[in-house]
Amino acid sequence: MDAQSQNVLDYHGTNTVFMVWNFKKGAKVKAAFKRICALVINLNHSAYTRFPDAGVSCVMGIGHDAWQRLGLPEPLPKELENFVPVVGKKHTAVATPGDLHFHLRGNDRSICYDMAADLSKYLAPVATCVEEVHGFRYWDGRSILGFVDGTENPEGSERAFFGLVGKEDATYKGGSYLFVQKYIHDLKAFKALPVEEQEKVFGRSRQNDIEMPDDIKPKNSHSALANVGDDHKIIRDNMPFGNMATNEMGTYFIAYASTFSTVKKMLNNMFIGSPKGNYDRLLDFSTAKTGSLFFVPTLDMLDDFSS
Repeated sequence: MDAQSQNVLDYHGTNTVFMVWNFKKGAKVKAAFKRICALVINLNHSAYTRFPDAGVSCVMGIGHDAWQRLGLPEPLPKELENFVPVVGKKHTAVATPGDLHFHLRGNDRSICYDMAADLSKYLAPVATCVEEVHGFRYWDGRSILGFVDGTENPEGSERAFFGLVGKEDATYKGGSYLFVQKYIHDLKAFKALPVEEQEKVFGRSRQNDIEMPDDIKPKNSHSALANVGDDHKIIRDNMPFGNMATNEMGTYFIAYASTFSTVKKMLNNMFIGSPKGNYDRLLDFSTAKTGSLFFVPTLDMLDDFSS
């Protein structure tokens, strides 16, 4: 019988809370981690019973250094590593430390808040929350920049194929690689462009979300470089966020994938360029402020970790 995956394949949840936690130096983390594993399972089971149609889920990912510090099974998942910055001539995909990542989803903001509060109660004594982003569904799935996000996501049975580890790493089958980046957009500069120029940045029409033909689409457009072929896909569950007081408007990029190598190829295309120097023009308006890799174990593994 296949292990039960965490809920990385779902489409649902119009509100999100993303949290990154780092363990405190010298803290005794193992007992707290066991409670967190049990809590993640509890939160999901409770949500399915209490809110079956509300798109509620709690997904936890574990970083490379945390995996080793916690004494989790070895060998590690084959592609779990500390993310190394991708440095292009003009733009850089920065690397930032992260021990645990939580992706909290629900159609009601209240359940996201409650799950975040429950997790924080156990984590705060041993870890520091270094990133907390509250995302929301913007209109018909658009980013703050005004273009539909996630159009190239795999659908149906392809979601499991591209989103979950398979038999190539049998010990971790059903798990998933999780990569996240917090992007801040220069909305003033982007909106100063005529709509036709904005569409060239994305390689898609803004109103109808129709991709440009290859012979018209600019080679440095986002859709030309971020998509690395039909045989190499990821599950994007990006969410926009906005803070008027600090003028931080952005996108929390979150990718689940069966292999991290697919994500790295995408990042290389975007930041270094394909060919080299032909970088993603969207990066002229969107700056990556974070970049962290995690592994999402199955619920069965979390159950083992909790005992």
